[in-house]
Amino acid sequence: MISLTDTQKIGMGLTGFGVFFLFFGMVLFFDKALLAIGNVLFVAGLAFVIGLERTFRFFFQKHKMKATGFFLGGIFVVLIGWPLIGMVLEIYGFFLLFRGFFPVVVGFIRRVPILGSLLNLPGLSSLVDKVGESNNMV
Repeated sequence: MISLTDTQKIGMGLTGFGVFFLFFGMVLFFDKALLAIGNVLFVAGLAFVIGLERTFRFFFQKHKMKATGFFLGGIFVVLIGWPLIGMVLEIYGFFLLFRGFFPVVVGFIRRVPILGSLLNLPGLSSLVDKVGESNNMV
């Protein structure tokens, strides 16, 4: 079992609440306030989980500057009041930033009993294989 420090536990809670608020904000037709709260909680939670220095190093690597620009720009656009455009920018930046983690996530989900069989269904299998391929950041 992985042992987490108290700071990391707080970060997991903040990140979880951030994802919840982001999801709930999208369900409620892109509610500005919920999306803004979700963005702030998600980024703060990420900083608590991996540390402030590693968060800055992750976001501001030279080859991830485009992705970081889209992600943080999307957060800014949501905060100034254009939630739909901001979320599109943010989601694109999120996929560019975390593209390297998708093969690990797909491999983990394939080992989960029920979810693994769902991912092996004929239509979903080819889609999941494409998402699970390891791509280089361009």
